[in-house]
Amino acid sequence: MKQPLLDMRGIIKSFSGVRALNGVSIQLKSGEVLSICGENGSGKSTLMKVLSGVWPFGSYEGEIYFEGDLVKASSIRDTEALGIVIIHQELALVKEMSVLENIFLGNELGSFARLNDEEMHRRTVELLARVKLDILPDTPVRELGVGQQQLVEIAKALNKNVKLLILDEPTSSLTSTEIEILLNIVSDLKQQGIACIYISHKLEEVLALSNWVTVIRDGDHIDTRPVENLTQNDIISMMVGRELDELFPREEHEIGDVVLNVSHATAKQVGASRAQVDDVSFELRQGEILGVAGLIGSGRTELMQCLYGCYDGHYEANVELEGKSLTIRSQRTALEAGIAMVPEDRKRHGIVPIMGVGRNITLSVLKQYTSWFGALNEDKESQDIDHYIAQLKVKTASPELSIKNLSGGNQQKAIIAKCLLTHPKILILDEPTRGIDVGAKYEIYKLMFALVKQGMSIIMVSSELSEVIGISDRVLVMHEGRLKGQFNHQGLTQEMIMNCAIKEDIANV
Repeated sequence: MKQPLLDMRGIIKSFSGVRALNGVSIQLKSGEVLSICGENGSGKSTLMKVLSGVWPFGSYEGEIYFEGDLVKASSIRDTEALGIVIIHQELALVKEMSVLENIFLGNELGSFARLNDEEMHRRTVELLARVKLDILPDTPVRELGVGQQQLVEIAKALNKNVKLLILDEPTSSLTSTEIEILLNIVSDLKQQGIACIYISHKLEEVLALSNWVTVIRDGDHIDTRPVENLTQNDIISMMVGRELDELFPREEHEIGDVVLNVSHATAKQVGASRAQVDDVSFELRQGEILGVAGLIGSGRTELMQCLYGCYDGHYEANVELEGKSLTIRSQRTALEAGIAMVPEDRKRHGIVPIMGVGRNITLSVLKQYTSWFGALNEDKESQDIDHYIAQLKVKTASPELSIKNLSGGNQQKAIIAKCLLTHPKILILDEPTRGIDVGAKYEIYKLMFALVKQGMSIIMVSSELSEVIGISDRVLVMHEGRLKGQFNHQGLTQEMIMNCAIKEDIANV
């Protein structure tokens, strides 16, 4: 029987006496793909940090064998020397350096006195061809899209003679075309005998790519199964520990009169040749979930930024909220009018990482807890924090814990709590479930329906077409800054949305 390339046995890792991993064991052979699934906070990333040397030998219990030898790594450099390379969700490229410089960073050819530029150029050309990336070696990384940067990271890994490639949420920010390219490359690597550990919440990718699927829940190894005869529902049930009635728990709710009317919205960066939002008009009704779809770059996010007063270029629009004209020039104006927004990039624009979970939740409404002479009513603030943490099921050891220590799904819930504390009439959710697990998604969907039942109106921007169709009452489709289609959700298909998103004609159904 063929010896496994990787054999992790009974891995236990604790933080301050709390076990993050409780005896997890996995095996993987060369040329196989093992997908690791689990809710955010389940221990997936901790396990990969143990494997890749971020947590060194001696800081965990259990054993790791690679190619039959016991691994005693003290750093990532040690594991990379063995052929274990990890590509994190947050890419680690130096944006101001060229593709070639990034690929050979820390592994330059030649001597300190004289680098072998010709050989590094030749190798870079070969590596870029291997990952099917048609760019020049001296191209600055800052000029590349996220998908291209992801491929550069893989080229960089291949340059290190990788034997085991770890991909952590590699497609969370990619377009459908970029995802297809990446999945094809991983399939090619399998054929070349390179093993891969694939971490993703996108279960259709997991099933299409994997040989094996391991599920971790609350630090425990639930099961490892061959992908044959495994369904998305099987994986979800193992992840959350219960059966979900359905992935999109649509609930009946009453839709009322028009609450928001936007006409002739336009947004443009200084010096740009084309408007990012080009004369867009639409309505939003009370109690409605309005989905906004379109390819990346279609202007979806920019339109939402205009409504929330945070677009960094020039924008203008005629906005009526509950029949009254509204001029939005700042986020404060929007919040005071009753419009709140959960931003697309939660780490950059949604949280203050070093601040506690509780203070992140109350940050937008601190004035509510401050007396006229500046004293803070901490008891009232704590009551509200506890209420929203409980209502949204935010998993945190303490409200004082830095929010950066929470999983992505729990960070997202805290941001939503911050918005709800402003008591908005309209809640804008830009990619609300990006990079979070199916259990947290389900809870966010249930919350959305609970909110619209109370009369709130929601605008949801999403790149996941199944989500747009499964949750929205009505869908707007954008293309190159313009509104290209409006659809009711009944009978709506992904093909209808994609055809509208890439074609020039306008559709209304």
